[in-house]
Amino acid sequence: MTQAVSLLVRARRILVIGCSGGGKTTLARWLSTRFALPFVSMDREFFWLPGWVSRPRAEQRAMITARIDEPEWIMDGTNSSSFDLRLPRTEIVIWVRMPRLLCLSGALRRWLQWRGQARPEMADGCPERVNWEFVRYIWTFERRYAPIIVAGLKEHCVPVLQIRSRAQMRLLLDFLGRSPNSDFATNHVVKHSAE
Repeated sequence: MTQAVSLLVRARRILVIGCSGGGKTTLARWLSTRFALPFVSMDREFFWLPGWVSRPRAEQRAMITARIDEPEWIMDGTNSSSFDLRLPRTEIVIWVRMPRLLCLSGALRRWLQWRGQARPEMADGCPERVNWEFVRYIWTFERRYAPIIVAGLKEHCVPVLQIRSRAQMRLLLDFLGRSPNSDFATNHVVKHSAE
């Protein structure tokens, strides 16, 4: 387990995944600053065009391929359909796996904060929105999407660190802000496991 923690501290290509509203973007931005690594928002850079128009899939994959070839990044985005491209280049995955009510409240707070405008990590011309499809996505994320994520992570044997509560998130931030010898290492790191 200590190896996985030291890997996080040394990693130059980190993937942060999880359900919308859980805090993965906030964590990815913090890590980007902490480790001086380029922040990559999949929503902004690959997926969306103005007006919430989805970029064609072949174009998305070409752009992702070009970006992951770079030597350093913190990538914010779950999108398991591009795991085959991203996971082989990822040194460690941080899975922000919060309870769905917390994700729903986070998405609602975010909507209230950014209502009518695009967040910095979203493509221009895509103002913050919450609709029933998005609520359903969050509500069913663990049942519908987590098994796909687990299978993808197992297939590529990437070290995984799961964060399942705000308390664990604070511990991780405290740990990374202090030193690599914290108790966080032995209590919350899961090496090569996503379950």
